[in-house]
Amino acid sequence: MLQSPIEPAKLLINIAKGDRSALSQLYDRYSRMIYAIAWKSLNSVEECEEVVLDVFAQIWRIADRFDLNKGSAEQWIFTLARSRTLDRLRKFQRLQKVNEAIDAGKEIDFPTASVDPIEAIEISERRQQVLAALEQIPPAQRQVIEMAYYQGLTHSEIATATGLSLGTVKTRLRLGLSKLKLGFENKS
Repeated sequence: MLQSPIEPAKLLINIAKGDRSALSQLYDRYSRMIYAIAWKSLNSVEECEEVVLDVFAQIWRIADRFDLNKGSAEQWIFTLARSRTLDRLRKFQRLQKVNEAIDAGKEIDFPTASVDPIEAIEISERRQQVLAALEQIPPAQRQVIEMAYYQGLTHSEIATATGLSLGTVKTRLRLGLSKLKLGFENKS
């Protein structure tokens, strides 16, 4: 005899009590729908998978906040899904703007009105060396270095713009600058 599925509200109550099997049942029931919701906005397999994981991690953490008097369990779950999808979309849009600004900054040719021609050549060569060196480090480290040096952003501003933790930003900057330094020392 088949058992009837447990109501989503009951699953949330059980999750709030630490019942991992209830979370698993809820995941099996709603993960595809949450993925579909995310797909409509994100069109990225990786981002949609992240949304699904974020939603269920959040459900695990805050299931005790679910209140049946304020709406159905499904409404609550889909609201979380929509919020996480919008968070991802905003993060993606911020990163796109940052990358566009970085690209625009690379194209700027600063006037050299009072610069000695030999000095101008040295500056140009050094600029090419820096750009070539930046291409040799991992993109994640390059991104935070460019944001700090081309845009003049602080560590906190970079963390906010990228959605990374402050510690991650500082680590990526430190590692990237170390790799740049080694690259220049090896060429000397």
